[in-house]
Amino acid sequence: MNTAIPCHPVRVPLVKEPVGFLKSLQLARRNILSIIPESATQQPIVSGNIGKRWHMLMDPPAIREVLLDRLEDYPKSVVTKSLLKPAIGESLFIAEGAHWRWQRRAAAPVFSARNMLNLSPIMTNAAERSCARIAAAGPRAINLLDEMVTTTFDVISDVTFSGDAFDRKAVHRAIEDYIAEAGKISLFDILGFPGWIPRPSRTLSGKALKDMKQMADGAIEARAKRDPQGAPDLLDLLLEGVDPKTKRKMNTAELRDNLLTFIVAGHETTAVTLSWALYLMGFDQAVQEKARAEAQSVLQGRAACGDDVENLPYVRQVIDEALRLYPPAGLISRTAQKADTLAGTAIRPGDTVMVPVYALGRHEMLWDDPDTFRPDRFADRKSINRYAYLPFGDGPRICIGASFALQEAVIILATLLSRFKFTAVKGKSPDPVMILTLRPEGGVWLTAEAV
Repeated sequence: MNTAIPCHPVRVPLVKEPVGFLKSLQLARRNILSIIPESATQQPIVSGNIGKRWHMLMDPPAIREVLLDRLEDYPKSVVTKSLLKPAIGESLFIAEGAHWRWQRRAAAPVFSARNMLNLSPIMTNAAERSCARIAAAGPRAINLLDEMVTTTFDVISDVTFSGDAFDRKAVHRAIEDYIAEAGKISLFDILGFPGWIPRPSRTLSGKALKDMKQMADGAIEARAKRDPQGAPDLLDLLLEGVDPKTKRKMNTAELRDNLLTFIVAGHETTAVTLSWALYLMGFDQAVQEKARAEAQSVLQGRAACGDDVENLPYVRQVIDEALRLYPPAGLISRTAQKADTLAGTAIRPGDTVMVPVYALGRHEMLWDDPDTFRPDRFADRKSINRYAYLPFGDGPRICIGASFALQEAVIILATLLSRFKFTAVKGKSPDPVMILTLRPEGGVWLTAEAV
């Protein structure tokens, strides 16, 4: 009898036995996803009390209630807002109620399919530059996480402040400092403890963030005074954006907060998605060969562009599967406003309701062989339960930039795969650790051989 254990890609070690408050706090300091119990991959709901009542929800109909049907009863937790507000202010990612609704209405047309396609040449050019840097590094191990962070920041800076004179290195440094320090999520954050309770290791990069905001304000004000030049970028589109209901336009502070939201969230989430996808390419050479064959057939030696995306279905499936296994936002946290029942469990006002997106994507009742990397499970998208797969959230607050991120990821990954064979470096597997996003700690070390 063959008793060999199948080799799966790396995963977060989940809690197998109940742990107390201090142990939970210890785990959370290292990796917030480590507090998820293993039973969250087997049950529809798991509840507990660690100084505050909490529930982890893995039941798709109940998740739909929280994210779609009962949005007002389950607002974003205070913690989520306090964590992100220093960098992105009162942008649509944080705002609630009427303030959120009018911003969403004003910004939604910006992310139309036509506008996203018009921005795709920027992604193509960034993919070309990434290939050049990888080729210049020669046939040695390189950290693809660093490379993807650089590449996606190139994209997001060009689509937000194209042609404007601002210190990109300073902005990038401010964001990285913020993610590394202020972005460390504590157990207190997840459970929704008040903001006045000290957070371990929480040091805001105040000066860097202040300088970044001043640079953004200056660029916005300068842009508003000049005539349009070339194809409109995100800033141009937002300057033109009007809420069709109230006829309200964003002022400088609102424009800045939303632009910084797109810069912080836009490059970081796509960078980690691409990094995990490349790790998986090194992990499974057969899948890599299949994706490469598709990319080479479509691209014929050139870099991918926006019009190619629909002709690269398998590359897209690789991205989808990477998002299932390693969702950038591993946890969604909400605070119940009213008494309710979810998945047969009583919910009280003030309870923290979490959707552990990481566990949801690995749930044994929702996915066949959930820890296995198998992109073809997304070949028939209609077969996927919408509320079992939430890399971008769902409902009215679904990520407004999802189409932008997916287009960018497919363009970059297809271009890289068409030109390089990526091989894993022995003993260099990454560790999935959620800071602000689920990053591959230790980097994604691969050798890149020209093909």
